[in-house]
Amino acid sequence: MAPNAIAPTGRARTFGESEIIVSKTDLRGRIRYANDVFLRLSDYAEAEVLGRPHSIIRHPDMPRAVFKLLWERLKAGSEIFAYVKNMARNGDHYWVLAHVTPTRGPTGEIVGYHSNRRAPRADALAQIEPLYARLRARETGARNAKDGLAASDRLLREVVAETGLTYERFIFTV
Repeated sequence: MAPNAIAPTGRARTFGESEIIVSKTDLRGRIRYANDVFLRLSDYAEAEVLGRPHSIIRHPDMPRAVFKLLWERLKAGSEIFAYVKNMARNGDHYWVLAHVTPTRGPTGEIVGYHSNRRAPRADALAQIEPLYARLRARETGARNAKDGLAASDRLLREVVAETGLTYERFIFTV
């Protein structure tokens, strides 16, 4: 089933503080590995996710600007931390604090990406959810998707700049 064919239920899923969701993708974001926590929370079988785009679990509430920043950092060879709202196969959602890094081959070239995700703190989500709602409003309120992404990206960068912190520091102060 395509991710956009799934309707969000509004029900939250949670996972243990000591659990880690792990996935690995190729350069195009297609899943090469998903651990048991990933599979349990997403409600997919391993055979259903291998080779599929990681966006199979993308929740429609996620601002595109966050993924733009994520891909910019990864393609530049940097790691990134980000709060992400994912969606299970049945439309339930679950929040994660993701740490995504490039995977390098024997000669140092980027050959894929590796993501470890932990359960975020409730107080962090209390700050992130309103920010993400503002970003999504910018995206959906624009004339077209390109203008919406640009407006949302500007807002995200402005919010971070107003703190006087780098993006990484900002994420860790939330």
